This record gives sequence, C-alpha cells and structure tokens, in this order.
Amino acid sequence: MTADDPPMRIRVRLFARQRELAGTREVTLDLAVGATIEDAWVAVAARVPAIASGRPFVRFARNGDYADAETPLADGDEVACIPPISGGAGTADTADDDPVIRRFELRAEPFPTSLARELADAVATPADGAVVIFEGRTRSTPGTPAPGEEDEAARHAGHAVESLEYEALEPLVRRVWGEIADDVDARFGVRRLAIAHRTGDVPLGEASVIIAAAAPHRDAAFAAARHAMDETKARAPIWKAERFADGHVWIGEPARTDSPKEREG
Repeated sequence: MTADDPPMRIRVRLFARQRELAGTREVTLDLAVGATIEDAWVAVAARVPAIASGRPFVRFARNGDYADAETPLADGDEVACIPPISGGAGTADTADDDPVIRRFELRAEPFPTSLARELADAVATPADGAVVIFEGRTRSTPGTPAPGEEDEAARHAGHAVESLEYEALEPLVRRVWGEIADDVDARFGVRRLAIAHRTGDVPLGEASVIIAAAAPHRDAAFAAARHAMDETKARAPIWKAERFADGHVWIGEPARTDSPKEREG
C-alpha cells in the first residue's frame, strides 16, 4: 500500500438500536487499503459515538457471511454490524434417496391462518409419519433487554407490551437457516424443514414464527423442530423490539456466529 493508493469505498449497515442511535440504516466509508472490519466499526463509532459502548456485544458480517473483526476488507464490500438478536438459546433412519425439502420465508405481512398447514403440506412426503409444527406468538410479558437497553427497560417495568417489531438481515438469515437445516439433517436425519418469520409490526397474539419439521418418526420431528427454533433465536440476525404506549425496548443477546458442530469441536 502506498500513499497514492485510492481509498476503498465500504458500505456499513446498521440495525435495531444502532440504526436508531445513528438515525440512518447505512453509512458509507472511505477506508485505506488494508483496513479491516474493526477499522470500519471504529470509523462508524467516531461518527456516531453513542454506539461505541455496544462494541463488546456486536458481531459482524461481510458480504452476507459472518466474519471476524480482523477480516480485511476490499473495495465495494458491505459490512453488517449485528447487535444482539431477538433470542437466547429420537433419530430417524434416513435412506440415501430420502428427498431434501426446505422452505424459508420472511414475510412483512400477517401470516394467514392457513400458513402452518401450508408449510406442513409443503415439506411432508408419503414416507413421513410425523409433522411437528411450532408456532411462536407475540406475548404481553417483556423479555430480556439487549445490552444498552437496561435503562429503557427499567422505565417500562411493570407495563404490558402492546406489540412487537421485527427487523432482519435477509440474505444472512436465509444462509443461517440453510446451515440449521444441514445440522438438523446431520443430527436427527430430518431432511424436510420449513421456517417462516415475520418482519415489521406484529400485534399481540399473532404468530411471528412458524416451523414445520417432517420425518418418518415423531421423536426426530419433535427434536428437529425444537433445534431449528433454538438455533434460529441464537444465530439468525433477526431483531425484536417490544413496543409500549410511550416507547420501545430492543430485546436479545449477542448473536452466536458458530454452528453447534463448530462449537462442539
């Protein structure tokens, strides 16, 4: 690198509480050749000092894949700064010709009441003796505030949640869901899985996530559905804000960027 090298143009995307503090969803940076994701974060935090204290809880993605802060950047790269996300945390015999069926959806509009059955029918085959459907609904009781949201949560202590708002980094959500489906296949021999998640405003009592797992035997289907839900909440970059009469609180924990297989060694 020399002083004459032109700078790299980097696009940085912000989400949830970061986006609100910055007042924008994107920041464009000109960085020196050889700069890393951490350098991009430092540059954004210099522009928006209010987000700097959240650094210990931020994970990153480069061009749609989770990446370490030390990852070098190239001209035209997109960096996503991922604040804490919205969640915390029997094997069937599988034939070689057992079909793989996967269906992943992010929807801004309300789920029709028929969606759970539609997803079940989409993934089940005549070989499947069990289809397990999990439906997560919005509730009035608050969850655990994301780091940095503790004071705002205390202000609303004892108040009922009136609605929820979801935000998602769609390309990476779909990629993570694919990894989760691979893991479900490896662990439980379940090759047919559907996941649908809402974005935008979701009133109380409405479904925000639906998972359907189909397998020849019920134990595997139950295990697959639960694992897919737990991993979605721990790994997929989906953010949730609980809305009250006079404000809102972002909910969640730092995203886990490794798969269970990687974590277990």
